[in-house]
Amino acid sequence: MRGWVDSREPVLGSVISLTRELADPVRLTALQLLCAEGPHTLTQLADALGVSAPRMGNHLARLRSSGLVSVEHTGRHAVYRVASPGLGEVLTALARYAHADLAVRPDRPSTPDDVAHTCYDHAAGLLGVALFSTLIERGALRPPDGSDSALAMGGDPTLFAELGVDLATVDSRRRKLATACLDRIHRLPHLGGVLGKAVLDALVFRGLVEAHEGTRELTVTRKGATDLPSLLPTFTLP
Repeated sequence: MRGWVDSREPVLGSVISLTRELADPVRLTALQLLCAEGPHTLTQLADALGVSAPRMGNHLARLRSSGLVSVEHTGRHAVYRVASPGLGEVLTALARYAHADLAVRPDRPSTPDDVAHTCYDHAAGLLGVALFSTLIERGALRPPDGSDSALAMGGDPTLFAELGVDLATVDSRRRKLATACLDRIHRLPHLGGVLGKAVLDALVFRGLVEAHEGTRELTVTRKGATDLPSLLPTFTLP
C-alpha cells in the first residue's frame, strides 16, 4: 500500500501537478484570463500579460502538456481555452484566500484604486468584484466557464432592477451584453459589456458613486457607503 505522501497516488499527484503549474506568474495569469474571459489566441495572451510571443508560447505548451489548456486551430489562428473542468472555481478560491490575507497585512494598506475605479466604461476594484459576485450568487448571471467571452443571463434578473438598470432599455446589438473582465488588482472578475456600463451609469445616477471626468477614479459617496453594502453584501469599505 502506498503511503500518504506518495506522489504516485492519483489525487495527490494531480494536486501537486496543478500547484506546480500555478506557481509561475505567467501561467497562473494566463489560466485566470482563460477561465474568466474565455478563449484567447497566443498573441492576445502575450499582449495582455506584456510578455513576448515566444515566451508565452513556451508557457502555453507546458499548460497543454499538463492537460490544463487545449488549442483549436481556426484558419491562421491557434485559439487556447481551459481544458480542465472546475479550474475557474479553484482559481477563484485561491484569489479570495489571497485577498483575505492582504486585508490583514499592515504593510499593504488599501488604496483608492483597490476600492473602486473604472476599467474602460465599467466598475472595477472591490466594487466591481463585489458587484460581479453578487450578480452570480443572486442568479442574475451565470458564472463564466471559460468556454466563451460572453456571459449568459441567469434565471433571476431582479438584482439589475434593484441596482437601477432597466433591462428592457439595454441595447446589445453592437456589443456583447455581459462579459467577465479579470480585475488586475484583485484577480477576480468584474462585469463588462453593455450591462457593465449600464450598472455603473445607474450607480452614478443614483449618487452612490462619483466619476471624475478624464480619469479612471471612482469615489464611493456617503450615500453609497450606506446603501451599497445592502445591495452588495460582500462590499465593505476599508
